[in-house]
Amino acid sequence: MAKQNADVNGERRTLWIVLLLNSAIAAAFLVTGAIGDSSALIANGLDNLSDAAVYALSLVALTRGMKWKTRAATASGIMLLIFAGGVLLDVGRRYLQGSEPIGTTMMIMSAIAAIVNYACLRLLQRIEKPDVNLRAAATFSFNDFISNGGILIAGVLVWWLGTNWPDLLVGFATALIAIKGGIEILRDARREGRQKAAE
Repeated sequence: MAKQNADVNGERRTLWIVLLLNSAIAAAFLVTGAIGDSSALIANGLDNLSDAAVYALSLVALTRGMKWKTRAATASGIMLLIFAGGVLLDVGRRYLQGSEPIGTTMMIMSAIAAIVNYACLRLLQRIEKPDVNLRAAATFSFNDFISNGGILIAGVLVWWLGTNWPDLLVGFATALIAIKGGIEILRDARREGRQKAAE
């Protein structure tokens, strides 16, 4: 029982850390995305904001039953799919109306975010026997880390070529990664629910 309480406390502490880090990086992404006219930065800001909401759900679900945890993970997957739809709409709008992203802003912000997201991923990977919510949280952090690399490359291309298509491409790719992650989380939650129902 003492070990179980220690594990829960450790998981709670980890989730609080990644929640606060993701909230801070989301705010930074959204501000720099608006200033730098970047679809990729705004997409990642919304992504990190949805991550923070998922970590908050995971915190609430931590001391609840498996049915509650499965529902929280399902909500996380749906939230990720909704986010992806919003990003696709923003990319389409910028493609039709035009945009002038700032490459250096994209590069600096992506490098900072990559460090933060890597730290979050490492923290989550240290948790032993993660439940469905913690696995969802790790999926989110991994997706973010990959997206940061894409923004860095896009920033270099925007700065070098003086065009907006790399920014739009990364925004579009971020949405696709989010769709993939959302589907995986929903499948994991459904599988977990079936296993518990069969026991």
